Amino acid sequence: MNVDTTEDSGGTEDSGGTPPGRVVVIGGGIAGLAAAHRVLLAGRPVTLLEASGRLGGKLHAGEIAGAPVDFGAESMLARRPEAIDLARAVGLGDRLQAPATATASVWTRGALRPMPKGHVMGVPADARDLGDLLSDEGLRRIGHDRDLPPADLGEDVAIGEYVARRMGREVVDRLVEPLLGGVYAGDSYRISMRSAVPQLFAAVREHGTLTDAVQALRRSAPPQNGPVFMGIEGGVGRLPLAVADAVTAGGGEIVTDARVQALTRRAGHWEVRSDRRVLRADAVILATPAWAASALLAAESPAASAELAAVEYASMALVTLAFRRADLPPGMPAGSGFLVPPVDGRTIKASTFSSQKWQWVADGAGDLFVLRTSVGRYGEEAQLDRDDEDLVSVSLRDLGEAVGLAAKPVATEVTRWIGGLPQYPVGHLARVARIREAVAKLPALRVCGAAYDGVGIPAVVADARRAADEIIATPTLAQGTHSDE
Repeated sequence: MNVDTTEDSGGTEDSGGTPPGRVVVIGGGIAGLAAAHRVLLAGRPVTLLEASGRLGGKLHAGEIAGAPVDFGAESMLARRPEAIDLARAVGLGDRLQAPATATASVWTRGALRPMPKGHVMGVPADARDLGDLLSDEGLRRIGHDRDLPPADLGEDVAIGEYVARRMGREVVDRLVEPLLGGVYAGDSYRISMRSAVPQLFAAVREHGTLTDAVQALRRSAPPQNGPVFMGIEGGVGRLPLAVADAVTAGGGEIVTDARVQALTRRAGHWEVRSDRRVLRADAVILATPAWAASALLAAESPAASAELAAVEYASMALVTLAFRRADLPPGMPAGSGFLVPPVDGRTIKASTFSSQKWQWVADGAGDLFVLRTSVGRYGEEAQLDRDDEDLVSVSLRDLGEAVGLAAKPVATEVTRWIGGLPQYPVGHLARVARIREAVAKLPALRVCGAAYDGVGIPAVVADARRAADEIIATPTLAQGTHSDE
């Protein structure tokens, strides 16, 4: 991968050395890389600036005890094509891999209980689908939904609050909450139903009750002919590196350790000032976290900056552990792992049995068994104040209680994602609309990333493509000229 990490002497590049129609992408996570790739495919020169020394953002492949693992996101929703299409476009098509097992459990009420089927993000179509996940009273409460009059959802509603009102808190606390927590590291009693589960929001508006809405969604769902999720052999963290290779091979420029300090509109072009260099750009794509975009837009768009500054984030840590297979308990459960409802008072919120979920991990680990836990939710940032040794210790304690694992790991790795996951509270869609309305008033500038239309990899790639396509369609870039010519 041809990435520039050399020191620059600084100074503003003059217009004679600037290719016509150059786009500068700020941010080297998967959003920025996907946007740069899209711009390059349209035949426009592109420079990507990344503040850190590593590309990929929350997609990060690494090793533990010589075994390949993901230290960030590990899978992509297969029902949306954008991420898989990108992987194929950059030469990873033959490395796409479905999970070896997708059977998960919920550790609640003192036992591992099978994850039920027939639900939409934890909202059941029928109480009989839940087995013994809930108490008898909790199961009975679900049936009250149809006895209640249809509720007015208004413009938006918190999914946890609404489901609790219709079906009782237990279904939220023991199923909806851990599922949404796995996606957003958030609080389901704050998370927007319209943003997080838009298909359910629309179905409830049409059918009036949650039960009827979920059943209608289940009936209308297309047959599932393939896996729900896909990974990449060697780790999903390989994806951004492959995209970066494709960008540089196509003539694009990628500069790491280049923190952008100012973004200024001057005489028909953008001036992008980093601690490495000053660039003149005909268009800019901001693919940074919301707080970074807010700082860069403070002077040019105070309205967008203020809205971006209000986007909240959750922090979390992933604790990756490698054990000798010979040391595993004889009753080690099958499946891909388990979720943990916060109502049960545990420290970990989930555990993934990576060696059982992904064949490439099992093959690479050999005689070792790799698993990981996650710690930290919105409002629980204090958990991340613990040192690495303590996070490993509490993970081992919870794993011991959940699955009887008493062995000492041969290797551990703690990965902290501070401000890693944007939150989608009630009103999120309206905030995003205001941000985009304000940004649209700036010539040849767009924003994209996980803070807007979804935190999953396919949603982020789709948002990057949208931003890139809108930039490509601007008159000056479409004509291949400088904006002030």
